[in-house]
Amino acid sequence: MVLQSLRNCLWLSCVLRTPKACFWSTASGGLIIQSVSNDVYQNLAVEDWIHDHMDLEKQQVLFLWRNSPAVVIGRHQNPWQECNLRLLRQKNIKLARRRSGGGTVYHDLGNINLTFFTTRKKYERMENLKLIVKALKALRPQLDVQVTDRYDILLDRQYKISGTAAKLGRTSAYHHCTLLCNADKSVLSSVLKSPYKGLKSNATPSVPASVKNLFEEDPSLTSEILLDAIAKEYAVQHQIDHHITLINPVDETLLPGISNKTKELQTWEWVYGKTPKFSISTCLNMAYKDSVIDVKVNMDVKHGRIEVCNIDLPEQWLPPGQYNELVKSLTGSKFCPNEITTLVTTLLRVCPQDNELHSRWSLLCENMIRLM
Repeated sequence: MVLQSLRNCLWLSCVLRTPKACFWSTASGGLIIQSVSNDVYQNLAVEDWIHDHMDLEKQQVLFLWRNSPAVVIGRHQNPWQECNLRLLRQKNIKLARRRSGGGTVYHDLGNINLTFFTTRKKYERMENLKLIVKALKALRPQLDVQVTDRYDILLDRQYKISGTAAKLGRTSAYHHCTLLCNADKSVLSSVLKSPYKGLKSNATPSVPASVKNLFEEDPSLTSEILLDAIAKEYAVQHQIDHHITLINPVDETLLPGISNKTKELQTWEWVYGKTPKFSISTCLNMAYKDSVIDVKVNMDVKHGRIEVCNIDLPEQWLPPGQYNELVKSLTGSKFCPNEITTLVTTLLRVCPQDNELHSRWSLLCENMIRLM
């Protein structure tokens, strides 16, 4: 066992150090590659790189990858609408925005990701999904799996085990999908549930669905077994060698410019700032001493920044000057708890040293931060 592990490490080292020409240019017809990274931003960057740089007229590509816990939203989605951002922060789960459309998905190491690259003319997502189903059937004939008209894969005709998204470029295209093997469904259901009320947006909404892991149907199935079966079926259909080439998404000799793509996908401007314009109209029920104070908040948010802010406070609950200063400071700021926390901390320093006013001011600020 130790000897085999050593051989695997040596082989991996050789693969990662091999110049890009060894397989980008020599493989013909089709290529199967797998990322050695579990970082969602790095793997999404590889998708971008292949789409932008590879000659898909000469060779089609199947990219296999898995991520550590992450929530991935579609290109035109609203993260505040799609997931519980506070819970993501508490659980240290990454949030990423991909460049394709479609809905929001939860990734962890029990979730397989498959990306099929072709020219735009050869793009056919139904055929890709049928390939996956055929591989599953070959592996476990008893599995009841089928593709729907919505380009999902269902298990037992009711449980979603795969969702689909795509990007169609001028000449190149890719279709990617997930496959639930043994994902943590309790985390999945909790993080993909937005606590926001009164949020209005034209962003693409996700369609909720009942999900199930293939592991629940057959505990002998693992992510590795599934990946290998799909790669084998892809090789058969494309008449290429059943060989998976491992790549490292941080290797600039293999993927020139990849680090810049990875950095861009991690920026606040991409993950949050690309959110379509939305508005929030809600009422904060603030418990104060023996009463509940209702505060109405209306905001318009564009490019992730507060464009218009109105806060309707009970009369004489705070001096007008303080209230106006808060509204003025919020306008133009990022709709983000970190930025708002810094902002209100600065305002609290100039708050009158009146205990009653300070308590009221602090309570309002805390509730505004929670709104983010």
